[in-house]
Amino acid sequence: MRKISLVVAAVTLLAVNSVSANKNLEPVNPNKDLSVQIHSMLESNSFDVSEDLTANVQFTINKDGEIVVLSVDTNDASLEGFVKGRLNYKKVEVSDMKEGRTYTVPVRIAV
Repeated sequence: MRKISLVVAAVTLLAVNSVSANKNLEPVNPNKDLSVQIHSMLESNSFDVSEDLTANVQFTINKDGEIVVLSVDTNDASLEGFVKGRLNYKKVEVSDMKEGRTYTVPVRIAV
């Protein structure tokens, strides 16, 4: 009888620890967090356009957590300068990004 109660107590303890350990886990999407930060950096602009402007921005994250713009693929020179000016060497808070890895994010300035 004592062995059974000891096993039940051990199983209960393990179950409680497993449940409490999983309670604090939240799914984190680092790419979404980064795109939200990029959106806020580009949000206030003074473009007066008759059609949507688009660009594909290629960048990397350096060891200081700063965005380093590698290229801006667009036909509009003012959009390219705007994106580089707003993003290049701006610090971002993302914990799961790898230094030196190349990322691409689409940018659209809507009418």
